[in-house]
Amino acid sequence: MAAANDRIIVVTGATGLQGSAVTRHLLSSGWKVRALTRRPGSERAQELSTLGAEVVQGDMADPDSLAPIFEGAYGVFSVQNPIISGIDGEIRQGKTVADAAMRAGARHLVYGSAGAGMRGTGVPSWESKLVVEDYMKSLGVSLTILRPTAFMELMMEKKFFPAVSTWHVMPALMGSSTKVGWLAVDDLGYIAARAFAEPDRFTGRELPLTNDVRSIDECRALYREVMGKMPPRFPMPVWLFERFGFTGRDLSIMWLWLRKNDFSFDTSLTRSIHPGALDVRAWLQQQSGPRSG
Repeated sequence: MAAANDRIIVVTGATGLQGSAVTRHLLSSGWKVRALTRRPGSERAQELSTLGAEVVQGDMADPDSLAPIFEGAYGVFSVQNPIISGIDGEIRQGKTVADAAMRAGARHLVYGSAGAGMRGTGVPSWESKLVVEDYMKSLGVSLTILRPTAFMELMMEKKFFPAVSTWHVMPALMGSSTKVGWLAVDDLGYIAARAFAEPDRFTGRELPLTNDVRSIDECRALYREVMGKMPPRFPMPVWLFERFGFTGRDLSIMWLWLRKNDFSFDTSLTRSIHPGALDVRAWLQQQSGPRSG
């Protein structure tokens, strides 16, 4: 197992949900973290600084801005957001981060991918990640790929417009009884930290991550049981959601794919790595205190 000691991990997208979860778990495990963000003065960036991260400003599309940040880093956690950058921008950023990690001599690259891990789905934000993965593999860098499907935060995080998205358009397109593999973002952060700590175990692996398999109908019932009320639902036409959600047709294509394809989700790998990972009920119970009102 690699001891943290004075070793540095660069976390890209550090103020996002995935990046901040990874940063928290790395810091709690004793690693030094350089938290890369476009806005180091933001509230989320300052929270990471308070926890002990070195918050640094950089642009994942600009290799010159990344070079000094990646210098001396033991590892890099790479994640991009296509909602912000667009699909082409996501691919450019992913390749630029991989190049920067390679040039800096980073010994371990952990990539926050997503989706089914198969080609030809037609889902733009899944296919783009496969392009980035292929590029990373071509460089020969020591690589671990994390591949969650759906984050539990989709049910409550305001930035995902859950009343419209998860609780209305998603079941309308996917089918309310279709099974989905769910994972809490915080548990992804834990697993990423484990990957850096145990390179012999995780280098060269692609990890499909899910800790609960539930339909929207089942999630809705659990929400009502835990929260004492039905989840918020705001009906909206699909065409308006695609415009309003700033995702184009990506989510619509994804949900239709899940409806039409018999994709199997397996929780055993996630639970073997992280026995304490939350299922949907436990995650909702965790949210029920400060966020139920």
